[in-house]
Amino acid sequence: MRLSDFDTSQQYRATVVSSSRITPVEAAEDVRELVLEVDADEFPAAPGQVVGVLVPGPHALGHKQHFRVYTVADLPKRAENGKPRIDICVKRCHYIDDYSGESYDGIASNYLCDRAGGDVITVTGPYGLPFTVPEDRSANLLMIGMGTGIAPFRAFVRHIYEHVGEWRGKVRLFYGARSGLESLYMNDERDDFANYYDKPTFQAFKALSPRPHWGVPIALETVLMAEKSEMWSLLCDRKTYVYVAGLKEIAAVLDKTLASMAGGEEKWVERKRQMVSEGRWTELLYG
Repeated sequence: MRLSDFDTSQQYRATVVSSSRITPVEAAEDVRELVLEVDADEFPAAPGQVVGVLVPGPHALGHKQHFRVYTVADLPKRAENGKPRIDICVKRCHYIDDYSGESYDGIASNYLCDRAGGDVITVTGPYGLPFTVPEDRSANLLMIGMGTGIAPFRAFVRHIYEHVGEWRGKVRLFYGARSGLESLYMNDERDDFANYYDKPTFQAFKALSPRPHWGVPIALETVLMAEKSEMWSLLCDRKTYVYVAGLKEIAAVLDKTLASMAGGEEKWVERKRQMVSEGRWTELLYG
């Protein structure tokens, strides 16, 4: 969906409960997790969905409000007063103008990263299909994320092991970041997945850039191909469910890599088409 397609007519006040940096201070990227308390009886946000944020203006292009969406980063909770609380993952962004070469701060990301406890913002949503857990506990779950795309998987994995329990299928997480410092929820500052490394069904694989300071792309395809045998076996298993999250550019990289595994683009297109038609392929792509 384009941002203009989102319905923002239903708006809610939300109070910032906390804002914490989840990348180490020495990391180049400032990524924060914001806990928001929504002033509503219900706000059923779930992993795999996004929440809209409206930044008050006026803004440079003349619009009164600036709208962006952010990934739900944890399972829904309730405060002592009964109000719903949600976590969102926000990366502080900066952009270079293609014509002038000037650097500009991302409006919504900097607005949110600058909020402190007690600040009130306006949210909308939630939007999109949630990542649903198969009823069969022997199903295999294959998760592939880039950047802040790891946020819904943090909540998803927690739900699988802490709420569903007794999961017997394989749970595989492939995650890409520019450097180890920028591996969200998997760095020295925060490693929320450490709670599950001892689970016999869970494995996580990091894809990092070989030369992050030179702007060399994240080697997602290298890590996927290193696990080619198991990856393709999982993709051919009718009990495997795939979840993809991150910037939309991940789709092209993923299709190219999986087509190589399949032995050709046509074979991969047919395999993916079957998984989509059977409800075993879910994407949360943005940007």
